[in-house]
Amino acid sequence: MDRAAVLRIVGGMAVVLAAAVLVLGVIWATRNDVVLPGEDDPGDVVRVGVVQGQTVGGYLQSTHTELATLTDPTGPAAGDTWALVSLSEYVAPGALAGILDGAPVAQVYTRVPLAGQHTQVVRIPVYQLPGDVLAGMLGAALQRDQEEAEYRQLGQRLGDDDANQQRVRAAYESAAHTARTEAQAYRSGCSCAFAAVVRATPAALQAVAGRPGVRAVDPAPEVRRLDRAEFRPPLPEQEGTIPADPSGSPIPVPNDGSAIASRTPAPILSASGAPVTSTSSAAFKPSPDSSATAPEERTAVPSATDVSAAQGAPGP
Repeated sequence: MDRAAVLRIVGGMAVVLAAAVLVLGVIWATRNDVVLPGEDDPGDVVRVGVVQGQTVGGYLQSTHTELATLTDPTGPAAGDTWALVSLSEYVAPGALAGILDGAPVAQVYTRVPLAGQHTQVVRIPVYQLPGDVLAGMLGAALQRDQEEAEYRQLGQRLGDDDANQQRVRAAYESAAHTARTEAQAYRSGCSCAFAAVVRATPAALQAVAGRPGVRAVDPAPEVRRLDRAEFRPPLPEQEGTIPADPSGSPIPVPNDGSAIASRTPAPILSASGAPVTSTSSAAFKPSPDSSATAPEERTAVPSATDVSAAQGAPGP
């Protein structure tokens, strides 16, 4: 075989090989489950805060230890760090700037602390205090208004013909009452803020931890991105052991199949209950019950099966 023929064969093989490599590269790059070198797994979520089965006292002690380690001058120097700041009481939006001074705020957590109620925790993104918190509270009030209307609409579909219908209707009325009370509290600019996520130097975090009203500063240097972090601050009144998340009953739906959004909140990440006996300022004080459950838990509204039974129809 002459030299020209050999060169043509080698050249053809090179073209085929290059095409194969190109195709494989396109397939590899377009796969949804591929993680490029150096990138974090998008499925990984860093959890910061108190966890189920942990005692609040143990959590508070661990935050003190972690912050002391981070600020130890004999240890490696640390730069700006994300941290979860938990407060010892519910405060008004206007008080946050003084408490968190020196530590830029990214998120604030609020809850209307109705005595004996497990009301929803709301996460509010923050760029400026207190304006963004007030705006977030107004948004939460509008959401509660919608929930109240939905509950009352569902209650009106039920009569008083038997005990089941009366029980389900009473549950809807109770949930609507709680939603209305929450909306009123948020519109008033209530003392409902109890935690925040900040980013600051270890020295600034130590300064925040030493201020009156701060219960704990939990540094989280392992957090790189907020959208891959889940923060679970303890409520100011929480003591003892954090219970497991309840399974919770879904919000009942009418037999016509129309759906009503559930009020079960996301894991501390944005957004009912027994009757509220007072709408005075005293109703917004934290429950004195030291065994209060986790913020996600609440009195359950009857299930869809209960509604079907109350309306005389078979359950799902």
